[in-house]
Amino acid sequence: MRRFVSTIGTAVTRAATWTVPGAVIGLITAGLAVGVGEFAAAWSGPQTAPAIAVGSAAIDLTPTPLKEYAVRHFGTNDKLVLLTGIYVTLGLIAVAAGVVALRRLAVGAGLVALFGVVGAWAALSRPTSRGGDLWPSLLGAAAAVVAMVLLVRSYQAARVEEGGSGAWLGQDRRRFLALAVGTAGAAAATGLVGRVAVDRRYNVAVKRAKVRIPAPAVRAPAIPAGVHPNVAGLSDFITPNSDFYRVDTALVLPQVDPDAWTLRIRGMVDHPLELSFAELLARPLIEHDQTLSCVSNEVGGPYVGTARWIGASLADLLREAGVQRGADQLVGRSIDGMTIGTPVESVLDGRTGLLAVAMNGEPLPIAHGFPCRMLVPGFFGYVSATKWLVDLELARFADYDPYWVQRGYSKIAPVKTASRIDVPKPFGKVASGMVTVAGVAWATHRGIDAVEVRSDGGPWHLARLAQADSPDTWRQWTCDLNLAPGLHKLEVRATDSSGAVQPEQRVDTFPDGATGWHSVVITAN
Repeated sequence: MRRFVSTIGTAVTRAATWTVPGAVIGLITAGLAVGVGEFAAAWSGPQTAPAIAVGSAAIDLTPTPLKEYAVRHFGTNDKLVLLTGIYVTLGLIAVAAGVVALRRLAVGAGLVALFGVVGAWAALSRPTSRGGDLWPSLLGAAAAVVAMVLLVRSYQAARVEEGGSGAWLGQDRRRFLALAVGTAGAAAATGLVGRVAVDRRYNVAVKRAKVRIPAPAVRAPAIPAGVHPNVAGLSDFITPNSDFYRVDTALVLPQVDPDAWTLRIRGMVDHPLELSFAELLARPLIEHDQTLSCVSNEVGGPYVGTARWIGASLADLLREAGVQRGADQLVGRSIDGMTIGTPVESVLDGRTGLLAVAMNGEPLPIAHGFPCRMLVPGFFGYVSATKWLVDLELARFADYDPYWVQRGYSKIAPVKTASRIDVPKPFGKVASGMVTVAGVAWATHRGIDAVEVRSDGGPWHLARLAQADSPDTWRQWTCDLNLAPGLHKLEVRATDSSGAVQPEQRVDTFPDGATGWHSVVITAN
């Protein structure tokens, strides 16, 4: 028994001799790869940093159901979750590479080099990539390989086997520790300096703050005083910019310099055009209220908001370019390569389609498309609301599928009639008797004509509609229900201006938006 215990102890000691130092070496070298990559990205752009490049490629390769799952469960934190997963995966690979390297240096170094190759491939896979985008990943991997070789050899020189147990040689031990600490410091320093350099070189917040939006030539009517019932917990009629939802594929926000920005209008047009930001601001601007919603919004979900936008007429610009016969799709391209396809007829049918430059009285926030985004009322954002817009191409639906259509979403996706209960909150507790139920309903570009509420599957009660702003904005409502003590299920449904009633059947968000009645369960005391 003693011999067995001794054997196990010796094995554990030997394993620790290689595993712990190997893991440390692997993590240090991985940190150096990331740090050098961040530093090099100061020249090629933040999107070329190794982790960002790999993450962006991962988003493109992720199956649509998994993307929907991420949006549903992580919301606007989905990108943070993805990056965390990438760094954790990198850490695990680094640990494995370091442990292997102490036994087989070439294999361990090969794993580190492979990560660099993957990062370079990911950077070049982006639709807007350039040849130089691969350098941050390659330089980071090269630095990590060199560091791994030096650390492994230094560690091996500092160990000597004596009677089956390891012992440090004093001078070599100090050399190894100094090299490890120095490499870790270099990793931290290059990463920090790289982040600061990228932020200073590419961040356009200062330039955005200097933008002055001219007074619109066409002002929106004043918002009626009665659009927002005085009910605590009811959503603001105009959603503050800080609370407006954000759902997109950008791991890092595109930083678009307004002084260098241009918009091209090309494709099936008689007269291709190109506009600078100053020229866009010089056009007659229109102020317009619009509710925007995401196709990923589940029944009762948060991915919907209303803002007062200012922008140039999209229809006027297309007419100046001269839309050719047969062009039925307007393809908007973002500076990060995102493509969104909008029906041309919807831009030219009289609705207020905009090249928006302002949101709620200020230049577009960077997260919402600064300096310019497209907006066409009546459609989900993925077919109408290109952010960080730099290119408009007149094309045919039959000839080209934009980003989300390539992933199975419908080519044309009008906003579905929807309603949501904001008050009371799910699982809330209220006093029994007359209870005020309140919420919002929307059918963008059609408008809401009626909202009904019921409890426990009973008869429908017509809600009181707040004043309407325009058919392009949501409508708020209230309804008083007499509730006895106990558990209650409240449901809501809306009717749009065409007379279509919101369907009861629950349908998933994929491929063209969710349907179903929103419900909440509450307790009346």
